[in-house]
Amino acid sequence: MPTEKNAEYAVQVEEVSKVYRLYDRPIDRLKESLSITHKNYHKDFFALNHISFKVKKGETMGIIGTNGSGKSTILKIITGVLTPTAGTVQVEGVISALLELGAGFNMDYTGIENIYMNGSMMGFSRKEMEAKLQDILDFADIGDFVYQPVKTYSSGMFVRLAFALAINVEPEILIVDEALSVGDVFFQSKCYRRMEEIRQNGTTILMVTHDMGSVIKYCDRVVLLNRGEFVAEGEPGRMVDLYKKILANQMDDLDEELAKMNDFSGGMVSAGEDLEGPGPDGGAGPGSRKASPLAGGGHQGFMKEHITINANRTEYGDKRAEIYDLGMFDERGNLTNLLLKGEYFTIREKIRFYADLQAPIFTYTIKDKKGTDLSGTNTMFEGAEIKPVKAGDEYEVAFRQKMTLQGGEYLLSMSCTGFEQGEHTVYHRLYDVANITVISNKNTVGVYDMESQVEAEYKPANRMDDSSGDGLSPR
Repeated sequence: MPTEKNAEYAVQVEEVSKVYRLYDRPIDRLKESLSITHKNYHKDFFALNHISFKVKKGETMGIIGTNGSGKSTILKIITGVLTPTAGTVQVEGVISALLELGAGFNMDYTGIENIYMNGSMMGFSRKEMEAKLQDILDFADIGDFVYQPVKTYSSGMFVRLAFALAINVEPEILIVDEALSVGDVFFQSKCYRRMEEIRQNGTTILMVTHDMGSVIKYCDRVVLLNRGEFVAEGEPGRMVDLYKKILANQMDDLDEELAKMNDFSGGMVSAGEDLEGPGPDGGAGPGSRKASPLAGGGHQGFMKEHITINANRTEYGDKRAEIYDLGMFDERGNLTNLLLKGEYFTIREKIRFYADLQAPIFTYTIKDKKGTDLSGTNTMFEGAEIKPVKAGDEYEVAFRQKMTLQGGEYLLSMSCTGFEQGEHTVYHRLYDVANITVISNKNTVGVYDMESQVEAEYKPANRMDDSSGDGLSPR
């Protein structure tokens, strides 16, 4: 039964499933086709299992999930590249889709020929495409390569042309699947600016990306998929937080979180309300700038239960001490892996001791995905007064600082160490224990932002219209 048309929605996906038949051996396909008893030799694989969601006109919808969750499959069904096994899709408007590299391009044609061919496939006449051609070429900026067969293009040149074509034909619906993962940062920035322009003009955008910063910055709503199943739909921050739990294989925590969600409008788990309580003056909790980093330690349960912890972390040490709990708090007191560039945040760790130690040192380090140390400190560097401990004692340590790293994904490590007879000793170290997603509205060049303050004084030219040379302008 076809989905009823609705002027409010650009895309309506109703109970869509996509099932593939998997055979252990190629001969099994033939056996099944010739079987008189209709015996099955295949296994059904559900790439999508009864997926439903709606995208309003003018809305930017993100679809996120791990690899193999069905994100690209649902986009191909919406664009008509694939046919669903079950369910219906209703699309209202002209679609311009940028799926994987090569989709819709003839590799033997030149760039110019592919522009006209793809334009005709989208319903534009040659005259209409001629009017758009210069804008497409200016955006792609690949020079004379537009007259060469696209099979000679680099991946960067290819995506430049493909994106320029998709975004400059004034689509009513723009569908983008990981296209911006290719190309330099300047081209990506230009693409996002153009996307923002057409978004402001009312274009509906449906995007798949692994860049969580882009998801939170550009999307109005997000659909979360996992292994072909619909998980949740709602506000980007909440959906990204749930996605991080899937990445860390915290499925029990995910189920518990979903059970608490009466609707999908929420934000992040609020440490200021649920974990910390208000300050003594009734104001903000520990996330506020004036609060002590160790204020409000009477939270219920463990901090680590409210953030994404790496299930495959590396840890070692002689275990005379143990980091048994940890958390990250944003400026508003939320326990979260998502931090905003330019705001203060706090890293906390709780350590339990199983032996007497004279001078323990507490540390944290932030690394990029390649493992390069970007920032970090410890209580010795900071000159903190740390007392000797005995077995059974505990320490709670808080590091509060401003986030100046660029938007992106980072990894947090922490440890409890010390020096004994001049030798550095590790009591407990947690490598890559949690991820940090930095959300930024302004990235500069490099790893971190030096927070430059810019002053520019405009001095117009001294344009004199007085030909007498007396320096006086005519009245």
